[in-house]
Amino acid sequence: MVSRGMRATILPGLALAAACACAPRPCLADPAGADSTRAGAPAWPGDVSVNGFLSAGYSYNFNTPPSGTNQFRVFDFDDRTFKLDVFEMVVQKKASKPREAGFRVDVTLGSSIPRVTVSSGLFRDPSGQAEDIDLQQAYASWVAPAGPGLRVDAGKFVTPCGYEVIEGYDGWNDNATRSFLFGYAIPFTHVGLRATYPVSPYLALMGMVVNGWDVARDNNRSPSIGGQVALTPSPEASLFLTSIWGPERPGNNDDMRTLVDLAATWHATRELALGVNLDWGSDANAVAPGQDGSWSGIAGYLRIDVTPSFALTARGETFDDGDGVRTGVAQTLSEYTVTPEVRVTSHLRVRADARVDRSNHPVFEKTQGFAKSQTTLLANVLYSF
Repeated sequence: MVSRGMRATILPGLALAAACACAPRPCLADPAGADSTRAGAPAWPGDVSVNGFLSAGYSYNFNTPPSGTNQFRVFDFDDRTFKLDVFEMVVQKKASKPREAGFRVDVTLGSSIPRVTVSSGLFRDPSGQAEDIDLQQAYASWVAPAGPGLRVDAGKFVTPCGYEVIEGYDGWNDNATRSFLFGYAIPFTHVGLRATYPVSPYLALMGMVVNGWDVARDNNRSPSIGGQVALTPSPEASLFLTSIWGPERPGNNDDMRTLVDLAATWHATRELALGVNLDWGSDANAVAPGQDGSWSGIAGYLRIDVTPSFALTARGETFDDGDGVRTGVAQTLSEYTVTPEVRVTSHLRVRADARVDRSNHPVFEKTQGFAKSQTTLLANVLYSF
């Protein structure tokens, strides 16, 4: 869930109140008392951190699709094969206090996540073909001395939309597979400018001007704008309301795409966490001249920490793409997922997803023909450092 820390990456302003805790650890003094700076060693490496993340898995589809493809899945699209989903390396210098500057660079390799999240114009050629590498994030940061600090990020960053996240060392989902909302209702990344301001310990505001949805170079001459209101009324509850507006189709500067996204979490007890994600979107004239395309959906989450080393997560959702502008088929999708998780060590976790997908149309490939459902099992291992 987002409680694992990814929201601090997506909305850095929430972390400014904890600047002391986030400040880089000072370098230890030389045992001999020598001044390393005067000796010629640069001071900045002590402020730069390096972290990593690895995810690998195996998926089994009971429909046994002849193409070997799980239909309408986001990252677990290959059936009956072991996969290195992603290896992520993150290099960053954090900026938390006014007048501080920093940066973050996330490089990802793998045969699942980079192939999907890579932006058009960056590791994705004009035909749409993507490689097994991506520059998932790369931005510079500066905290302006305005009140508690106005943080400005410039470059490529993960979208602030959605409940689920693109997994990394500082945040991953409790379910091993991704929701339909994550894959079809919202974008993955943006390139542009983002500004975040913590109004109070309970409220933060974010605004951004970007190229659009998943494009490294804009495909038209009009940018998209977005904003977010983040509320944390208590340590147990959080709510994020996000909206993005702008033209997204190539060469089209007039037809606006609108997205409204709501994500909320509530830790009812120390062992029980609940979450919800709602999305509504519209694309002007996407179906035909004068006929807009729209989509909407809702997903609910429940996680129970049975023991300190074992947890269960359940997810249920429905996604209405009645105009077929997001999935390519006019349909309503739903799914139910149960995920047991074993925490082997503080860095290593093993998960398994049991999932059933349904549609009101026969869109799921099977041994012969198509069906209205598909059932899959997935095993997954995560390592972070």
